[in-house]
Amino acid sequence: MKPSISAFFPAYNDAGTIPSMVIATDMTLRSICDDYEIVVVNDGSADHTAAVLEELSRSYPRLKVVTHVKNRGYGGALRSGFASASKELVFYTDGDAQYDPRELVLLLDAMRPEVDWVNGYKVKRSDPLNRIIIGKLYHWTVRTAFGLKVRDVDCDFRLFRRSVFDKVRLERDSGVICVEMMKKVQDAGFNIAQVPVSHFHRAYGVSQFFNFPRVFRVGLDLIALWRELVLGKGMSQGQAEARALPQKDA
Repeated sequence: MKPSISAFFPAYNDAGTIPSMVIATDMTLRSICDDYEIVVVNDGSADHTAAVLEELSRSYPRLKVVTHVKNRGYGGALRSGFASASKELVFYTDGDAQYDPRELVLLLDAMRPEVDWVNGYKVKRSDPLNRIIIGKLYHWTVRTAFGLKVRDVDCDFRLFRRSVFDKVRLERDSGVICVEMMKKVQDAGFNIAQVPVSHFHRAYGVSQFFNFPRVFRVGLDLIALWRELVLGKGMSQGQAEARALPQKDA
């Protein structure tokens, strides 16, 4: 039986890349299923993203555009896109074309009946050296602090069953939503498969993450998230175990 798939892209100032992402995705989905949709969340873009998406909508009737008048952050865009997805399976990647949406088929091949979530991991990161170094440090830090088992927590190339979000609730608006998401999916006991995918140099636009104020805010968000999902969970388990201990007679 062919799957039904929602393909979703968060977009922020991605006018130069989002057309190729939509077109390549439409071609790929048409070749593997009959029931699909493409969702793009325009997260308050200041460039021509809105005009480009309006033009694309005329040629691609399965394209659904969700518009944020003000930028809500990466996490806000993801949560909005996930809420708008209506099909059985949900695929998402970024709108900046650093991943090839045609490799969706690699994730779909790994989506066996016993698998709930397929996570991509970059074969080789195609970024400037400073981003590679910071990325490796970030990845080691969050994997260690949060006990994550995925190889590449910041690889935003994922396919999962929409029903996962019947149990997992996401709350973050910043980029730490990826850590929140993978920690909650892992802790909820969902089966995760991992697949190597390609990563390409950014051909258009500038990364919104790698500047000091944003990195500082992400650091604070990570600390708050760790306190909630790791420290808070440990304290709750300790309290539950204490309550479960048999009481000695006076």
